[in-house]
Amino acid sequence: MKKLPHTPNSQIKSALRMLSLRSRERSSVLRRDNYSCVKCGKKQSKAKGKEVKVEVHHKDGITNWAELYKAIREFLLCNPDSMETLCGKCHSEETIITITTVERDSSATR
Repeated sequence: MKKLPHTPNSQIKSALRMLSLRSRERSSVLRRDNYSCVKCGKKQSKAKGKEVKVEVHHKDGITNWAELYKAIREFLLCNPDSMETLCGKCHSEETIITITTVERDSSATR
């Protein structure tokens, strides 16, 4: 099987789901709802033979996968010609320069 020239959408979606599963926002929802289903009231349980798993649901759904893929490809998984290999020190220096430039440019347009 030939490898795609770019990261497949399924891999991006999987990584985003893993990020979501470990997010502070998800943890906050679980704590807020006392680890209980807001519809039926079942509480999460790990007791042997009485396991109940609760999940965090996006009320509005996630309907913008195409936009997410596009943004990730444009800004994170961009064309290799737009990337270079740097040591940690040089990468930190370049990142500071980039952030400073972006902040300066955005404050000039305000």
